[in-house]
Amino acid sequence: MLGGSFDPAHAGHAHITREALKRFGLDRVWWLVSPGNPLKVKGPAPLDQRILRARDVMQHPRVDVTEIEAHLGTRYTAQTLAALRARYPLVRFVWLMGADNLAQLHLWQDWQQIVKTVPIGVMARPGQRISARMSRAAALFADYRIAGGQSQLLGRAAPPAWCFVNVPMVDISSSAIRAAGKWSA
Repeated sequence: MLGGSFDPAHAGHAHITREALKRFGLDRVWWLVSPGNPLKVKGPAPLDQRILRARDVMQHPRVDVTEIEAHLGTRYTAQTLAALRARYPLVRFVWLMGADNLAQLHLWQDWQQIVKTVPIGVMARPGQRISARMSRAAALFADYRIAGGQSQLLGRAAPPAWCFVNVPMVDISSSAIRAAGKWSA
């Protein structure tokens, strides 16, 4: 099983990733360092700098930092998942995201296809717990939610399936860290 999603600019994502490994019973996690987020107006730091920073932040034997989206030529999650599933047909993928992303998932390109393609592990973010649980995606796929107490089932669940878990974390976003100038390669 693999999962991926977190922006490497946030050092707290190392903690979140370790929690995801445990809570969802994942074998590995891939940090997909994206060439850029189509929903954000301002582009990120250069990819090579973000890869180096991510590798500094996340050092774990079961976590791989990768720029595979740049190699695949994909920019949207649905495209990336389709390409990964074609390239690795025997791998059971799980998509990991913060609760803030679940709250806005309905804005993503082909978002319903994402939910129908892979199980989704949602990690609580401060201030986003209620908006995520009340989101359009959560409402539409409510019948496919796995209770947090059964989160270990997610990696083996057939999609659509999703699970929301609460984990203690720092209340600061990667965007806020970059804006404050606290992220550099």
